[in-house]
Amino acid sequence: MAELTRDDVAHLAGLARIDLSDAELDRMVGELGVILESVAVVQQSPIEGVEPMSHPMPIVNVTRPDVVRPSLGADAALSGAPESDQQRFSVPRILDED
Repeated sequence: MAELTRDDVAHLAGLARIDLSDAELDRMVGELGVILESVAVVQQSPIEGVEPMSHPMPIVNVTRPDVVRPSLGADAALSGAPESDQQRFSVPRILDED
């Protein structure tokens, strides 16, 4: 694997629109180098016959059928509201028009 240079890090920072100081560029050369080495090690893992997955445990979405059931009507829901307007709760304005 090719060695990561300070110019490479400066180029990546420019692409990401991140302004790095000279000291940060020097530090990032080493940090990104360690990350790239770790990725290279993981890429060497034996994966033949391993099925791709998004999670280590099976995920089952627990759902129920969408069935219309009796529920609270608008009048009953608004019965305890201090004010209502057109079957909606009416609340005092807290922001100006601006």
